[in-house]
Amino acid sequence: MLKFDEQKQINDIQGALALRPQVEKMVDELYDKGFDNIYYLGIGGTYASSMQAVTYINGKSNLPVYVQHAAEYYTTGNKRLTKDSLVVISSVTGTTEEVITAVDEIKKVGATIFGFIDEKDSPLAKKCDYVITYPEPGTEQLKFFMFADRLMKNNGEFDDYEDYYKELDEHLAKDLVEAEKQADEFGLAFAQAHRHDAMHYFVGAGNQWGATYSYAMCYWEEQSWLRSKSIHSAEFLHGTLEIVDETTPVTVFIGEDEQRPLSQRVADLLPRICGDYTFIDTKEYELPGISEKYRGRIPTVLLMHCVTQRIDAHVEKLNRHPMDIRRYYRQFDY
Repeated sequence: MLKFDEQKQINDIQGALALRPQVEKMVDELYDKGFDNIYYLGIGGTYASSMQAVTYINGKSNLPVYVQHAAEYYTTGNKRLTKDSLVVISSVTGTTEEVITAVDEIKKVGATIFGFIDEKDSPLAKKCDYVITYPEPGTEQLKFFMFADRLMKNNGEFDDYEDYYKELDEHLAKDLVEAEKQADEFGLAFAQAHRHDAMHYFVGAGNQWGATYSYAMCYWEEQSWLRSKSIHSAEFLHGTLEIVDETTPVTVFIGEDEQRPLSQRVADLLPRICGDYTFIDTKEYELPGISEKYRGRIPTVLLMHCVTQRIDAHVEKLNRHPMDIRRYYRQFDY
């Protein structure tokens, strides 16, 4: 398989899961200290992962948690973000300009900053009050959800926390690589069919909305230079519906959390108006070591990424366009 190192991918997930004792110790301390609210702050891909984490928490907890866009914060501010707030960030390089600027403003307010920063000596790592480093990109969502799960456990909202993580520790990494193998044939067919699309619409909801948003923007646009747009399933009726015809490429990400019916509604409608639709439904992929009741948490969020990785690997080869090349991003002052 293209760009597929089975053992490395297993090691990466197991390595992220092995951070749990550190996460638990820090989260327990923060919970005991108290906070008035929680903000997941990011931009681009980290903003997308923040949306996933916050949607996840909102469906299962009464914790006051919000998404905050970094650039919006340093331009507009947020009066609800106070010295008693807890701010969660993530970064691969630790040098993202907008996040650094936002964090500098947040530090003036006095909020507590918790960071998952891959580079331990980076500017962002040095600005965090609590920091965990793990230099393996692609594990951000798992770390964000791990943080959320411990908070919910401490808040009395996750009674089977230990059972859940026992399954993840023992089975998640291997189950995901098997699912990715299963998705490879689909990924090739999708890439062959859509690698020259003039425009492609990606639709999703729930804890898959962040994946939909980032896939269109960070993968198709930024990395593959393919025109795309992300639409929340709940908003598909309000505008996008009217520009879909028999030739419009539309892909729906269908997950397994509370908002699955929103994406299923789009999937039910598309065959009546569109001749070029695709459904990526996580229910079509097995995770044999994960209980059915846990699939709607982090397992199927990561599973969707396994499927889209197969598309990307084949698009990259077929289009002869390395995904790490940028024309403009970080090439100029902006």
